[in-house]
Amino acid sequence: MLAFGLNIVRLLRAIGRSWHVPTFRSILLLAFLILLSGTIFYRSIERWSWVDALYFSATTVSTVGFGELSPATDLGKLFTIIYMFIGIGVFVLLFTQLAKSMLKLDDREDE
Repeated sequence: MLAFGLNIVRLLRAIGRSWHVPTFRSILLLAFLILLSGTIFYRSIERWSWVDALYFSATTVSTVGFGELSPATDLGKLFTIIYMFIGIGVFVLLFTQLAKSMLKLDDREDE
């Protein structure tokens, strides 16, 4: 449990450090908008609850995709294809920036 807590602290420090980078803030906003747009889309087109729509959006862009939910409409399936490619790319950029920041923190701690 201590290791988990330390990793959370490192992550929060990396977010704080990255916050000063305009690109990071833009990518974070874009990631939020992608999750929001997916949630609204699945809520309105697939008629899922807000929680199910957010859950499906998050599992789709994280490439987890458990499979208990799947779009039933053709429009939902086509949207999901585009949503995956765009969402995965944005989240890879976001986590790359966080990883870079965490590695910089580790370098400073070693000195």
